[in-house]
Amino acid sequence: NMQRNERWFKVSILYCVMLSQLWAFPFSPSLDLDVTPRTTIFHKDFWSCNNGFTGSSQNYSTLLLEEETGRLYVGGRGALYALNTSNISTSANLTIDWNASPEQKKQCLNKGRNNQTECHNHIRFLQRFNETHLYVCGTNAFRPLCVYIDAERFNFSSGFEEGRDRCPYDPAKGFTGLLIGHSDGEMFTASQYEFRSSPDIRRNFPFPTLRTEEAPTRWLLEADFVGSVLLKESINSSIGDDDKIYFFFTERSQEQVAYPSQTKVSRVARVCKNDWGGQRTLQRKWTTFLKARMVCSVPEYELHLNVLRDVFVLQGRDVQSSIFYGVFGLEWKNIKASAICQYAFSDVRRVFEGPYMEVQDSKWREYTGKVPEPRPGSCITDVHRSQGINSSRDLPDSVLTFARRHPLMAKQVHPVDLRPLMFKRSVNYVKIAVHKEPALDENLYTVLFLGTDEGWLHKAVEVDGETHIIEELQIFAKPQPIESMVTSAVQRSIYIGSHSGVIQVPMSACQRYTSCYDCVFARDPFCGWDGRVCVEISSRPQRSNLTQDISRGTRGCKENPGNGPVIHRRRAVMSGDDVLLQCELRSNLATPRWTLNGKELQGYGLSTGYRVGTDGLLIIGARTQQGGSYRCFAVENGVSVLVYLYTVKVHTDPYFPVEPTDSTEPTTISSPVVFSTASPTEQPLPSPPAPLPPGANFQTYRHMEAIYISLVAVLGGLCLVLTVVLLYVSFCTRRESRSRKFSHQNLHVLGSSDRKRSSHLELKTISSHCNGRQGRRSISVPTFGDFNDSFLQIIPGDDQMSPAKTPPPAPPLPNPPPLPNMDYANGLSATLPSVLRKMNGNSYVLLRQADPEGMSPLYHSFTEELNRILEQRKHTQLDMHPDESSI
Repeated sequence: NMQRNERWFKVSILYCVMLSQLWAFPFSPSLDLDVTPRTTIFHKDFWSCNNGFTGSSQNYSTLLLEEETGRLYVGGRGALYALNTSNISTSANLTIDWNASPEQKKQCLNKGRNNQTECHNHIRFLQRFNETHLYVCGTNAFRPLCVYIDAERFNFSSGFEEGRDRCPYDPAKGFTGLLIGHSDGEMFTASQYEFRSSPDIRRNFPFPTLRTEEAPTRWLLEADFVGSVLLKESINSSIGDDDKIYFFFTERSQEQVAYPSQTKVSRVARVCKNDWGGQRTLQRKWTTFLKARMVCSVPEYELHLNVLRDVFVLQGRDVQSSIFYGVFGLEWKNIKASAICQYAFSDVRRVFEGPYMEVQDSKWREYTGKVPEPRPGSCITDVHRSQGINSSRDLPDSVLTFARRHPLMAKQVHPVDLRPLMFKRSVNYVKIAVHKEPALDENLYTVLFLGTDEGWLHKAVEVDGETHIIEELQIFAKPQPIESMVTSAVQRSIYIGSHSGVIQVPMSACQRYTSCYDCVFARDPFCGWDGRVCVEISSRPQRSNLTQDISRGTRGCKENPGNGPVIHRRRAVMSGDDVLLQCELRSNLATPRWTLNGKELQGYGLSTGYRVGTDGLLIIGARTQQGGSYRCFAVENGVSVLVYLYTVKVHTDPYFPVEPTDSTEPTTISSPVVFSTASPTEQPLPSPPAPLPPGANFQTYRHMEAIYISLVAVLGGLCLVLTVVLLYVSFCTRRESRSRKFSHQNLHVLGSSDRKRSSHLELKTISSHCNGRQGRRSISVPTFGDFNDSFLQIIPGDDQMSPAKTPPPAPPLPNPPPLPNMDYANGLSATLPSVLRKMNGNSYVLLRQADPEGMSPLYHSFTEELNRILEQRKHTQLDMHPDESSI
């Protein structure tokens, strides 16, 4: 027991160390592989520029792209589709309904399977059989069937065949398959085919069928297959070598690993295409099966990503130049992390030609004895034929017996440069597609398209052994895994399948880049700047006037960085107020730089009167000397580009008049909302206007009089509205059976420096039966007390209702008028900073009591406080259509 406890203690310590390394890894000064996407495109901004297809089925998990015919074949749950590759949303698409029969669904239910997910016909295999037909297999509610389809007419052309040996029974089981050759039609698959069987690799036809061995040494142990590929090594072979089929999967570890907490390993296995099994030993079993471990780790931190999620093979002119990319993750479900590793098939072949492993004393160790001839696991070549061995059936029993007991290789397959091409924390990549694109510098760049388990697509480019993520696209509004993905070089599109549908995404969207620097900073091999707009390079036969810099992303733009599109706004604020100057940076890689009257602001802290965050610059307790011209620059790749210009004026009079706003500016200036601390019946009158200069026109006096009369009328009307609202709130709350706490807004009432005068208000929620709207509104009720000369300001925010709390129906109430979209005097616009929208965050209402004589307690960035709150709620499903806030 003591030894067992000690062993578990060491495992726990090791697990904690690995977690700490994983957390600290991206922040290491020596190695930073946690790549940040440059730009983020949300679904609402992205949907207008792509095509989508949704049929009557679900789970569009199988795609077959045929560039020659211009068709994209899609296999879903209970249906097959033939889509037009140029526009998959066209009405000319063809459909075949193929559902499981009611009797078969009933049998599936009797086996204890889920009627919502499992007891349907999920298409798992869809490939071209010959020039006229496709071959399709489906799970058929846990009794697989296969059928031939006439590709031209797109209908069934034969009766159904038993598919138990060709298709998995479970739609969730890993599966891969190949149909090789249109004349002989050999079918190779790998999966778990039956409920009680072990996963294995099979040749389904022609006869004789082959499979992997299970005794005395089990070749595969709980394998989960993700891909396979045929490499034609017989072409131009000087030794008459055979073609080979490679399978990629994750299985439970058989050999001793460095970390006991890791129970799985990633593998690549190989069989020869013309393997026919042995004559006496290994009858109807593979004689050429070999497997090796693939390693994808960060050597400096001994961080091993041991689960293979997907693979993409990029075939070159020969096997030696062919490479493949693997998507790796961790087997711990509560930690998200992904790595992309690149491998060369020449390294894989070198491992298969190395030493073997064998079981010694119940443990796998490297075999050091004599290896029989011809070498076990090798394909038949001219050397074998010269010895009278023309097929695997002619191999000696000693060779087959050795191959039976030694399927595992001792050496491991390491990635190119012995490290991942890219590492991404907090993201689970599940699918990958690779495309080669020529750039202006005449180099051929590798572009990676990576799909996540939440429906995002990352577009990245490999530059000098490193990866730059150009952009991330939110493909689906509702989070869902990307289940399938193929690329079309002809249509310049990516086709993405998921649970809800199929999306066609263009490989490039150069029109998103609005300036030369934006176009060049993107480092997108597809795009270049022509002097006016960012265009796709392939669309321009004349390219001498285009600008592009993939290697650095800095060179080529001759224009002044300050002459680009600039947003100019004016702000008028009261002395002692806190004002937020928003600066939304398009690039996630850019950092803000602020200047005041041409001089850079040095240091941001309590003593300086400034705080800077991701949402902008916060001026704390504005003073007269802090007025002036503020400029926000986006600094990226060492270049500063002006994006925002603010003209800020600080006033000491709370009733300062509104100054006219320049007509070219997008915002207007409004006076602050002032609440009196007196009773509602004793409203103080505004201070009398200053005397007019001599010679003023009598019309001026009448004009000013009308202004003040209007102001008094507005204030009186506001008091009346507030009184009615308070009475109505009181009436509604009496009808409520219980009070509901405000769930998605944080209310902070901050007083002056005297803590006793600060109060925390908890707002009651007014449900929809009180206001007649779907959603909830917040009513801010000030607490009157000894406030001296201070005043209350309301910072508006967007209210979002928790979907888990549905308000009961009730009589309607007229809606209040919507708030105008303008900039308020305290510096916050009617919409929240963009960084909050990017986080799908809930906004909040902030009531603050500002004391001109004291010091405001609001010394922390809005972003820091909001991010802390939103981090606790990031797993909460939010209302995608929030109601507007009210005051």
